[in-house]
Amino acid sequence: MDIIVTGSVAYDYLMTFPGEFKDHILPEKLEKISLSFLVDSMVRRRGGIAANIAYTLALLGGKPRMMATVGVDFEDFRAWLESKGVDTSLSPVIKDTYTASFFATTDQSNAQMASFYPGAMAHASEVSLRDLDGKHPDLVLISPNDPSAMDQYVDECKDLGIKYVYDPSQQIVRMEDDGLRHGVENAHALFVNEYEFELTQKMTGMSKDDLLKHLEFFVITLGAEGAVVHSRDGETRVAAAPTEQVLDPTGGGDAFRGGFLTGYSRGWDWQTCAQMGGLAATYVLESEGPQEHNYTPQEFVACYRQHYDDDGLLDELTK
Repeated sequence: MDIIVTGSVAYDYLMTFPGEFKDHILPEKLEKISLSFLVDSMVRRRGGIAANIAYTLALLGGKPRMMATVGVDFEDFRAWLESKGVDTSLSPVIKDTYTASFFATTDQSNAQMASFYPGAMAHASEVSLRDLDGKHPDLVLISPNDPSAMDQYVDECKDLGIKYVYDPSQQIVRMEDDGLRHGVENAHALFVNEYEFELTQKMTGMSKDDLLKHLEFFVITLGAEGAVVHSRDGETRVAAAPTEQVLDPTGGGDAFRGGFLTGYSRGWDWQTCAQMGGLAATYVLESEGPQEHNYTPQEFVACYRQHYDDDGLLDELTK
């Protein structure tokens, strides 16, 4: 299946402060606050939702095309993704602009101060599905991005007759009620976490039954509780895949989507798709960063079979 993944691409700059922020904040002087914290470590991680999802799709043998806007500092990142099998030819560099960046400092109590620089992501609407050459993709994934670009891709998919999976997640809070409803009503499928699902219901006024009048299926991820797939055939609940330790949850949901869509692209049942998503997520949870892990399809299948019985179905991944 030819899948185009749209959404954010970013560098995460993660720092740690050896004390606690609260010890240095004077509540009565908040209007004059001016602080600088000397951190004792910093790492830069490759991230961004589109890049993370495409990475998992590629690890599992897919050939995803990533459509995003990136900055002048993207050269090494592009080489990394291409080496794993991600097609980045639809991701142009925006001149004199840096790739979106997330700067976060975490203290010893896990309190966090952060800033997000949208950079090249602010230009996402300058890339259009209407400009694609040749055959349309089988599926487009519309994940968090510049809000105007997300709305644009919904309209373009609708006009061009392209099926899309809607993954508004973090950007739901930036959306208007009508815009969110429009995105949901015209989608082929929807991905949200439990809290985002409640927001979606509130903002759109749509119940689970209402959603299934428009969607083939929707998936609610439940963190440590696993996930539930709602389709016109009923409800499928899957427990979270076993994990030995959680080093960093960042990007776990993105990996879930990549694993799930790999199974879906092959026409596999909901349980298998969700179990693949859950297992893909554990690789992220057990790593320090959303793209710091690696595996072959053969290694993934072997790990899957330590926990689940696929009756030989996943052999297709290894061919």
